[in-house]
Amino acid sequence: MTEKIAFLDLKRQYDEIREDVAAALLDVCSKTAFSGGPFVENFERMFALYSGCRHAIGVNSGTSALHLAMLAIGAGPGDEVIVPADTFIATAWGPSYAGATPVFVDCTPDTWNIDPAKVEAAITARTKAIIGVHLYGQPFDIDAVSGIARKHGLFLVEDAAQAHGARYKGTVVGSFGALAAFSCYPGKNLGGYGEGGIVTTNDDGYAAHVKSLRNHGSTERYRHDEIGFNMRMDGFQGAVLAVKLPRLDRWNARRKEIAAMYHRGIKNPAVTMQGQPEWADSIYHLFVITATDRQALMKHLEARDIFPGLHYPVPCHLQKAYANLGYKAGDCPNAEYLAAHCLSLPMYAELTDGEVARVIDAINDWR
Repeated sequence: MTEKIAFLDLKRQYDEIREDVAAALLDVCSKTAFSGGPFVENFERMFALYSGCRHAIGVNSGTSALHLAMLAIGAGPGDEVIVPADTFIATAWGPSYAGATPVFVDCTPDTWNIDPAKVEAAITARTKAIIGVHLYGQPFDIDAVSGIARKHGLFLVEDAAQAHGARYKGTVVGSFGALAAFSCYPGKNLGGYGEGGIVTTNDDGYAAHVKSLRNHGSTERYRHDEIGFNMRMDGFQGAVLAVKLPRLDRWNARRKEIAAMYHRGIKNPAVTMQGQPEWADSIYHLFVITATDRQALMKHLEARDIFPGLHYPVPCHLQKAYANLGYKAGDCPNAEYLAAHCLSLPMYAELTDGEVARVIDAINDWR
């Protein structure tokens, strides 16, 4: 009987770091620094240095990071924010929570990242910002999109939820836009042991505003300058993430090795992999393929004790939550094709070469 290959196995990583994590959590308990505090501040300093940004602000989720980034740039009712249709729905929640309207645009047919040509065509007098998503850990075409933003006087915000350590033309993502939002959900390349997120920025004013907003709109206790939120990162997450961050590059390097094996080994003509521009250094949060018959391939893999994932089977513009915006099938054909045919292969640093080879062989055996 063959052993099962899961899409993701967080316990393997935990087994590697359990002693360091236990010590860090005990330290939080001994100092009773449970909400914000020194462990979060230490991690913020570490991540700011890692990402090459002046500021990293810990919050309670990647969704909150997007929400606060929108508020920091002043997005609100009457504004439009351009968002790729092929992303996790939280990208669109950011503008919506701020009272702005997401405007969905298609992806390119090869990289599956936001299409700069579609961005420019979607700009109106109401457009406030563009959110570019580093989808699956691969940077979007930042020069092209940021050039459009500058041309039209728009804000660029990076959704880097899946891209901790990814590089665009040699520079770590997170410092290209006015702000960037990262997720530290447990399954991310840099994941906590609960919910968490980070906002990065090089602007002192934005940083101060986000810090106030996450803490009830307050910079002085019991003095509230605006309506704020309870969105602080907790001490446990700060401590766990500080244990993990020094290991992140090594884990990402292993993901790249696995991705290289997939790229070299998968020869089935019924399968397509994400295009890899030379300027995009992906950290492969996900390794997504498309298949001519996704359901048949899933059944084929599961029969061989290989269990893929699925990200994301309904594009944002066709979600019921946004039915009021009037989008219809055919509006974003590349995103719709991706949603109908995508499949996420097992991808985590602890996969063995033998397990990767089993996945490759099973895909190549599929007819």
